[in-house]
Amino acid sequence: MYEFRWGGERSRRPAPGSDDATWTQYLYLRRNEAGTQEEWWYHRSGCRRWFLGVRDTRSNEVMETFWPPRAEAVGTPTAPEEPAP
Repeated sequence: MYEFRWGGERSRRPAPGSDDATWTQYLYLRRNEAGTQEEWWYHRSGCRRWFLGVRDTRSNEVMETFWPPRAEAVGTPTAPEEPAP
């Protein structure tokens, strides 16, 4: 079992009615750059909430964690879905 689950790079969900190319970009194409990036993380064994973290993908060092702004709180279209148990 895991305590934290990675939810992907932080990105904005496309607007309803967006074309297929926009959805393909959002769902499948990631920057995957070496260096720091903001990512979604889920705390499964604790508060059971999504939060954002800044992590260096080269060293796996986490520099910062924080709650998302209110507009991106869990339950809105920009937060990842809750992972299955």
